[in-house]
Amino acid sequence: MNKKFFFLFALIAIGVIGCSKDDQQGAGMSASAPSETAEEFVARANAEYADLWVELSAADWIRSTYITTDTAVISSLANEKYAEWHTNMVAQAVQYDDQELDPKTRRAINLLKLGTSKPAPDDPAKRKELTQIATDLKGEYGAGEYCDSANECRSLPELENVLAESRDYDELLDVWAGWRTVSPPMRARYQRFVELANEGASELGYGDLGEMWRSGYDMTPTEFEAEATRLWQQVKPLYDELHCHVRAKLGEVYGEDKVPQDGPIPAHLLGNMWSQTWGFIYDLMEPYPGVAGLDVDSTLKAKDYAPREMVRSAESFYVSLGMDRLPETFWERSMFSKPADRDVVCHASAWTLDAADDLRIKMCIKQTYDELRVIYHELGHNYYQWAYKDQPPLFWGGAHAGFHEAIGDTVTLSMTPEYLAEVGLLASAEQSREAVINRQMMQALDKIAFLPFGKLIDEWRWGVFSGAISPENYNAAWWDLRTKYQGIEPPVERTEADFDPGAKYHIPANVSYTRYFLARILQFQFQRALCAVAGHEGELQACSIYGSKEAGERFWAMLESGTSEPWQDTLEKLTGTREMDASAIIDYFEPLMGYLKEQNEGRSCGW
Repeated sequence: MNKKFFFLFALIAIGVIGCSKDDQQGAGMSASAPSETAEEFVARANAEYADLWVELSAADWIRSTYITTDTAVISSLANEKYAEWHTNMVAQAVQYDDQELDPKTRRAINLLKLGTSKPAPDDPAKRKELTQIATDLKGEYGAGEYCDSANECRSLPELENVLAESRDYDELLDVWAGWRTVSPPMRARYQRFVELANEGASELGYGDLGEMWRSGYDMTPTEFEAEATRLWQQVKPLYDELHCHVRAKLGEVYGEDKVPQDGPIPAHLLGNMWSQTWGFIYDLMEPYPGVAGLDVDSTLKAKDYAPREMVRSAESFYVSLGMDRLPETFWERSMFSKPADRDVVCHASAWTLDAADDLRIKMCIKQTYDELRVIYHELGHNYYQWAYKDQPPLFWGGAHAGFHEAIGDTVTLSMTPEYLAEVGLLASAEQSREAVINRQMMQALDKIAFLPFGKLIDEWRWGVFSGAISPENYNAAWWDLRTKYQGIEPPVERTEADFDPGAKYHIPANVSYTRYFLARILQFQFQRALCAVAGHEGELQACSIYGSKEAGERFWAMLESGTSEPWQDTLEKLTGTREMDASAIIDYFEPLMGYLKEQNEGRSCGW
């Protein structure tokens, strides 16, 4: 789920290009004087960045809430101006590389330099080529559709609906393979994109683009790679049990001739175009059919909750922790419903337009529990943005890329039956053991199934960027990783004539994916720490921190640091530890783990 919550990383990723020395002189932006100290440079960068933030935020907000030809021009010009400024500043920042600087100054300069996901070579022709390729790849993905033998053409959302709803093996196969016809034309251009971006990363002092990406975590790239592997090993036992059970149930539905019980699961049977989350096959996996779940949808409809009331419900949770109510401008300027008179981007996102009090969300809210949870998640971004507003502009952002996504997700873990009943969204808080297992299965099909996918996307790219995965081996390496981590396989033969990585948005759009893997880990670690502060006793899955001022105070202390210090320091403020720890996931899903082990007894697990 893409969010607009921290500019230095997210916004630069959509259009930053390189800038030669000649370009800098003609850019019309302020240039650093020879006598400018590093501290003076950072102060100037902060001031200029803050001004540009307001201008670019407003342009992008208008573009997202009024989709017209004119707003496209306004947004494009603002982004071009910002890209020019950023590349100019990065070129100037290099002069301080060999100087002894105080930690805050060095950190600000490093964050500035790491703020692009696709550094361009300092060559006008190559810079233009990289920008054009990036634009073309995103545009081609966005316009992609599959036309079947009857010449019926369907867009990605339409194809996704089929995968979510159909239980016809052949229909699912047709749709799955059909979407992957859009990506082979991207292959040669993606290869060239990698060459150019690697050259740009090299000019900034990195071995390749993957090394540059892994340098943004307050540890060496090698240490971070090992850290990601360590976290995965902590959660793998739970994933293995889930995989074994899901494979067995799918074998019952489609037949063991189609779903062999000693190998990977065919990728098109998991309810999602990329097999990244499996929630849409919950109806096939429900442990105790007929046992009542969390029917919040009925309450929302019966009480006719308006979008604004649903947002007030989310705000009240944060207020119960001791945080302030959102500014009045939030309610005046946010978009809660789809306007009837114009096209908008309905994809949920959280915004800060002045990095101070102009907070907003943009959604087309429906009366469903899923939408309500998204609102709670989005306000997590808003409260994080509000908490670090007093930091210098270059420190506006999450402690590392995974923190921002994890905040709101942590809060949604506290939307327990007891909490929902207390605030009038559920008739009763009573939950049988069977209902608990059902609820945990639904959560695991989303959060646990996602983990290996969240890790392997960037692992594939790290290999591509380093050259360990050659262009002649793009597709084979992709499926090797998907089978290794997820235990899935393509349902039909794939060759190097295919380019299946390009069928996932984040590859042609060049958006790093590790943040989502880390967020899935951190939210449970955060929740365990907050529940301890709140004095919760009993199973972690039953904990809600609603109303705990003590938990809120600890939460806020972490949020207000932004990116001003190493994430280890920030993490320690909340959890008391300096290491990310995935064991909290095992604690949280202890009831489900017991159920899965019982179900898998006698089965042949693994692949």
